[in-house]
Amino acid sequence: MDVIIIGGVAGGMSAATRLRRRDENARITVLEKSGHVSFANCGLPYYIGGVIEDRDDLLLQTPESLHRRFGLDVRVSTEAIAIDREAKTVTARDLASGEETQLSYDALVLAPGAVPIRPDIPGIERALTLRDVEDTDRIDAAAEGSRSAVIIGGGFIGVELAENLVHRGIQTTIVEAADQVMAPIDPEMVAPVHRRLADRGVRLELGAGVAEIGDAEVTLEDGSVVPADLVICAIGVRPSIDLARDAGLEIGERGGIVVDEHLRTSDPSIHAVGDAVEKRDAISGEAVLVPLANTANLQGRTVADVITGDEDARDRPVLATAIVGVFGLRVAATGWNEKRLRAAGRPYRAIHTRAAHHAGYYPGAEQMSLKLLVDPETDAILGAQAVG
Repeated sequence: MDVIIIGGVAGGMSAATRLRRRDENARITVLEKSGHVSFANCGLPYYIGGVIEDRDDLLLQTPESLHRRFGLDVRVSTEAIAIDREAKTVTARDLASGEETQLSYDALVLAPGAVPIRPDIPGIERALTLRDVEDTDRIDAAAEGSRSAVIIGGGFIGVELAENLVHRGIQTTIVEAADQVMAPIDPEMVAPVHRRLADRGVRLELGAGVAEIGDAEVTLEDGSVVPADLVICAIGVRPSIDLARDAGLEIGERGGIVVDEHLRTSDPSIHAVGDAVEKRDAISGEAVLVPLANTANLQGRTVADVITGDEDARDRPVLATAIVGVFGLRVAATGWNEKRLRAAGRPYRAIHTRAAHHAGYYPGAEQMSLKLLVDPETDAILGAQAVG
């Protein structure tokens, strides 16, 4: 069996390695557009901040190590540019030489991930983004000698970057269009995060938009000017669907590739996993986009089981569980938050608990804030959050 996997990070490499464990004889080819595969994407901000000191620690595997251990044909700096569904071929281009080759498949797995959203702002070309090792190198180099930075977007990645730029002694501002950072967290739960960021010197511009990015500053929509030797855009990502759309595969209303419970696309010979696909929400059953590495890894392993004939292998609904550190605080969320429940008109009860993180009589106990959201009729858990 010839299997081609497009994308070699979380979902793609999980699929490739599990395929090998389930089938010793399959010919497995992985095409990755960037120069690295199987890297620690969650660790990228911490290398920028110097918490992870050795860049090689980010590179969990190389094409050579994957070939030795798993017999995989891993091709980096190689872009899949076209799919011929009738002929069952993929056209791949070597980005160094420009040479194009055609590869045949019996099964094809799309794991192209997502691409950063870049708003249409004057000067946006100066803003850097963080998705892969090459992006990390660019930010690391730009941070050298920078005294000030503006991060556009206060999501989990934006907050992690802010912490790590502060570690480098850079005066950092987060500009966030909403009235809080970390949208999955409810306002009363995110208040300690705001305090911790401010205590560590991070300037928060909440409910603010960027009007223009200049050579050394960012101008906000209210006319105020923030110094910015370095500008990073971290307002979110969108599914990378160009290849799938050009091949005529179904794209959903949320903008992701549509897959069934077996992760098959509208073409039964083509599967898709990870940030590029629409997923099923565990609370509502609706289609959602959840660009998280753990979800992609699980889908990658599941699709390998499907391809190798496990009829019981099925994708499962997502809860969008995420955990992040903020200057020593831990912030976690799963399921729906109160804002989302209220907007959907869904009844709920909110239960707040504050407790020490270990027994109070033992020295060093610190407070945790916990929030549980439940259905008032059934007590079914709808969501949970924790800060502490």
